[in-house]
Amino acid sequence: MIILYMNKKETIAIKWLKRYTGTNPSNYGDWILLTNFQNYVEKFSKKFNTPIEGKGGPMTSATNDQGLSIINFGIGSSNAATIMDLLSGISPKGVLFLGKCGGLKRTTDIGHFILPTAAIRGEGTSDDYFPKEVPAMPSFKLHKYVSAILVEKEIEYRTGVVYSTNRRVWEHDEKFKKYLKKVRAMGIDMETATCFITGFANQISRGALLLVSDTPMIPEGVKTEEMDKEVTRKYVDLHLDLGIEAMTRIGKEGEKIKHFKY
Repeated sequence: MIILYMNKKETIAIKWLKRYTGTNPSNYGDWILLTNFQNYVEKFSKKFNTPIEGKGGPMTSATNDQGLSIINFGIGSSNAATIMDLLSGISPKGVLFLGKCGGLKRTTDIGHFILPTAAIRGEGTSDDYFPKEVPAMPSFKLHKYVSAILVEKEIEYRTGVVYSTNRRVWEHDEKFKKYLKKVRAMGIDMETATCFITGFANQISRGALLLVSDTPMIPEGVKTEEMDKEVTRKYVDLHLDLGIEAMTRIGKEGEKIKHFKY
């Protein structure tokens, strides 16, 4: 159980966390999984036989009896910033974002996982927190646990820099695609940079494990509804299980993730 220490910011964050998620903040675990997709929360709920909170509201969540919670915060960088700000009220020990991304390299195919070493701040939301010169980076000790599990299970994954953007429809824009090649990003999504920067601003240890769901640099790789259903069928259970195992293991082993300040 998380102990709630109140200052003005935390009081505001806690009130809005309950309002957005429909969950009493004291019921959240020490470790948090974030997702954009309701089926992740539903699968988590079924796996641990635990209720889904916040149905009908802007965000839903579920918590198991091992101190692990999952929250569906929706799509986009503004929602990512909102949930990370609200989580500052309960000071979780670690947050792992289970997101989907487009693979931008020939070596990143559908079904691969990307463990980002950093994210390029193309979404703009993170500018409200730090100047552009501040890199968006994960907490590497948290990523160490995710990486160890991927290696143990002999699962294909990549490490590298991803690009976060607010643009959902850009696949037609050849100028932007040339820019993505120039910055040598491995993947593209809408939330990772924001999660990293707002986590840093709120002194929350954070990470991301991204599932490559499409390859948008080529016409036949642009995401379709049918493609998304196939990705869900083949890879979402594994994606969720990896996140659960990583956060459960770090919780049990009790290794503290330090947040370093400049």
